[in-house]
Formats: sequence, C-alpha cells, structure tokens
Amino acid sequence: MPGKLYLVATPIGNLDDITFRAINVLKSVDVIAAEDTRYSLKLLNYYEINKPLISYHRHNEDTKTEMLIEKLLNNENIAIITDAGTPGISDPGEEIVKEAIKNNIEVIPIPGACALINALIASGLNTKEFAFYGFLPLNKKNRKNVLESIKKEDKTIILYEAPHKIIKTLQDLLDYVGDVTCVIARELTKIHEEFIRDTISNVLNQIKEPKGEYIILLDLNGNVVKDENSIDITEKSIEEQYEFYKNKGMEKKDIIKQIAKNKNVPKNDIYQMFI
Repeated sequence: MPGKLYLVATPIGNLDDITFRAINVLKSVDVIAAEDTRYSLKLLNYYEINKPLISYHRHNEDTKTEMLIEKLLNNENIAIITDAGTPGISDPGEEIVKEAIKNNIEVIPIPGACALINALIASGLNTKEFAFYGFLPLNKKNRKNVLESIKKEDKTIILYEAPHKIIKTLQDLLDYVGDVTCVIARELTKIHEEFIRDTISNVLNQIKEPKGEYIILLDLNGNVVKDENSIDITEKSIEEQYEFYKNKGMEKKDIIKQIAKNKNVPKNDIYQMFI
C-alpha cells in the first residue's frame, strides 16, 4: 500500500502561524521534502521536529519528483513544505501532486498560511472575485501577453513580486493597465508588515528602497475594455449597468460608485435613483 503525500502549509513570516495539525503531520511523516532545507530547519528546530530532509525546489523538481514517488510507492509518508506558505502556489508542489495522482497515491492538503489570501482580505478591495497571476514572466513576449490579459480583467488582480523587480513591475502595470487603485502588501506577518493603498503612480513614489517580498493587488472591478468582441457596459442604461455589476457580486455602494464614474455624474445622483 502506498504512503501518503502531505502538502503542509508553513508560516509566511511569523513562526507561530502554523496549525497543530501541521506540526503533528511533520512529526509523523517519514520524510520532509523542503524547498530550502537550511531555511526550513529554523521552523523544524523551533518546533523540535527531527526528520530526514530532502531538497525539493524548482531546479530539481523533475528529478526529485521521481525519487519521492518511489518512496511513496514503498509505503513511506512524505510531507512537502516550501520556504513560506502553501506548496503549489508559486512554489514547488504542483508536479509531484500530478504524479502522485497518476500513481493512485493519496494527496492530503494541510491548510495554513497563504500570502495572497491574507493580502486580499486586508486590502479593502473586492474579495468576491479575483484572479491570481503569481509572478510575471521575465520573457518580454510572455510578459506582454500576461499584461494584456490583466488589462482585460474586471476583478481584483493579485501578483507576487521580488523587491528588486517591484519598481519595474509597477511601471509595466501603469503603462498597460493605467493608473488604477493599487494595494501593496509587504512583509506580511513580520515586524515590518506594511500596506500601501493608493494609485499605482502614487505607490511608485512611496517605494524608495524596496525591501522584503511584495504582493500587488489591483482594483479592476468594473473595468471596461473595448474590442470588437466586447460590449461597452457604459453604453447601457443605469438599470442594466446595476444588474451587470450586481451579477458580478459587487456591493450596492460600489455599484453606485462605478455607475456614477461611468456616467460622469455625482455619486449622489445615482444613489437617489435606488432609494
């Protein structure tokens, strides 16, 4: 009988942000596959967990996946952990899950911290519908394609970015998407945790010396992009616009604000119509 593959979420900063279940699983498995074994030792030592560690990261994922699958088929239980957060979310984990499923190995998620969710719930932006793009591609062509896709979205957008690339990425977003409302979350759960809420251009002016890991959130709710296959919602009646945004899960106050923006009239004028 095969062993079990556990995907264990670990803290994104504060070491206390781990579940009792995660600790128990890490103490019970035969092997822990870690993105950076040296970094993970800090967490494991903190909770007095002493298990064999195997390095499992983006650069050896292909070769190590086969070896880990063999161990699982040999009745060993394995936990996958990353440097921070949930495995498989812009971190290693996706490939071994696919192979485990092919081999009828049970995959068990152990929930916990996820940076994008924590950034979203504290952002003040619409949480009902969002799209996560991870890290933007480095390849210019691929990057442009993704930016074009983001430009066409009409929901909250979430991206990850490293400190040495944050300025370039924000400038690209400004150029492609426009000067929309933006929320920057930095160093979540750590001592220097910070949120910046402003337009992209103003956020750029506030980031002087980029430090720490960044999460970028864009408010594209109600965004309208015209092309030959799309309908311009601003040309619809106020009632039709209201139903359109309501069906997207927007709150009444946000709908009224968006319609007023579309019609270029005071918000109170639209509000009075729906009293």
